[in-house]
Amino acid sequence: MSATVGYSGPSRQEGASRVAISSVAVYCGSRAGNDPAYLDAAARLGTLLAEAGITLIYGGSKVGLMGALADAALAAHGKVIGVIPEFLIQREVGHPGVTRLEIVASMHARKLRLFELAEAIVVLPGGLGTLDETLEVMGWRGLGTHAKRMLLVDTGGYWQPLLRLMDRVAEAGFGPPGLGELLEAVPTPEAALSRLTG
Repeated sequence: MSATVGYSGPSRQEGASRVAISSVAVYCGSRAGNDPAYLDAAARLGTLLAEAGITLIYGGSKVGLMGALADAALAAHGKVIGVIPEFLIQREVGHPGVTRLEIVASMHARKLRLFELAEAIVVLPGGLGTLDETLEVMGWRGLGTHAKRMLLVDTGGYWQPLLRLMDRVAEAGFGPPGLGELLEAVPTPEAALSRLTG
C-alpha cells in the first residue's frame, strides 16, 4: 500500500495549512439513478477536478454516474485513470477514452488500487458497490491505517440514511462517538472541491 500523501489528518482548524492534492478517487454508481441531479453532480465534479488540475481516479466505466464523471473530466482536458476488474469490462462497459485504463483481477484489487492511486476520496451517490468501497475505506480510516480526506457529496440528501446509521452504530456501542465524522458530508461538488483545495 502506498504512503498517504497530501491531507495529514482530520483537522477542522480554519486556515490550517494543507498540501495541495493532485489525485482524487471518486466512488459512484454505474447506474444513473432516477434523479437528474445525480448525473449533473457527477458531471460537475468531473469538470471541477479537471479544471483544478486534479487527476480523477475512478472505477473505469463509461456508463451511469461513472461515465458522466469521466466524460466531463475528459471534456475539460483532465487526466482520468480508470480501474476495472476484467469480469466487469463487458457488464460496466470499460471506458475506451480515459487517459489510462487499468484492468485488475478482482473487486478487491480494484478497491486497493483506487485507494493507492488517490490522495483523497470523494463519494457521490451510488449502490452496493459504492457503499462497499466507502465503508471499507472508512473502516481503514477508523482503524488509523490512513488519514486521507473522505468527502461525501450529499446530493439531494441521498446519504442522510448512511449518516444516521453511523450515529446509530455509535449510539449502540459498536463505534466511538462521532463515527460519522470520518466522512465529511458536503452538499455540492463545488463544496467538495473547496474542501479539497482550500
